[in-house]
Amino acid sequence: MKQLLIFTFIVTFLACNSKQNNSTTEIKNENPKVQLQKKLNGKEVVDGLEELNYFILTDSLELDKVKADFEKAYTDLNFFQGPMRAETLDFMDNRYFWVDCEELFEVGGLTEYLGQVQRTFKKLGLQLEYGNEQSLQDQTNWKHTIEINGNEYAAFDGQFSDIDWGIAYVNFIEMLNVELKLQGSSEQFYPINCANDGSFVLLTVQQLSFVNSHYPNNMEHPTTMSNWKNGVGL
Repeated sequence: MKQLLIFTFIVTFLACNSKQNNSTTEIKNENPKVQLQKKLNGKEVVDGLEELNYFILTDSLELDKVKADFEKAYTDLNFFQGPMRAETLDFMDNRYFWVDCEELFEVGGLTEYLGQVQRTFKKLGLQLEYGNEQSLQDQTNWKHTIEINGNEYAAFDGQFSDIDWGIAYVNFIEMLNVELKLQGSSEQFYPINCANDGSFVLLTVQQLSFVNSHYPNNMEHPTTMSNWKNGVGL
């Protein structure tokens, strides 16, 4: 009888232990370990951008300078930006563009910035011809239009407000992106910021994903237009 009780206790103990182990296993499976992305160094970031053809629009004589500055900006500041040409506001990579959003909004600013972007369109083998700029304005409203490659776009159309610069900035980028799509390009312009010292950059979807994965996700780095609009309340 005593031996039977001991045997029964052992079987019960093993069964409970097995059940406990199974429960533990199930809990672990419901909460798999998160695979953290490897932190890259500056050279690895530049190599990654190069693999994604980021530098194909950069002039060969300026390539070493551009790559070195991208590496330094990432290493020292965790910042996505390359160098400008001496005493100009032109970026050597031919993807980044500086913009004064107040100037862009005003008459004359639109064609000035279209002229700057036109060089990059040519490097992509694409057309960017513009003209027939029209401006109808009264004390409260302004309709400002322009034709690009024969298509009419509104640079601004509405009442004046305290968000005029941001609206003009969005409209400018969106008209350029429409033209890129119409010509079959995989590139798009992405907003970064809009002020007296604003900027935007030309990227593929893969390049944008790489930048978002290895640089801070903030208003000083490129993002989708929908994210940018939400961030600034447009």
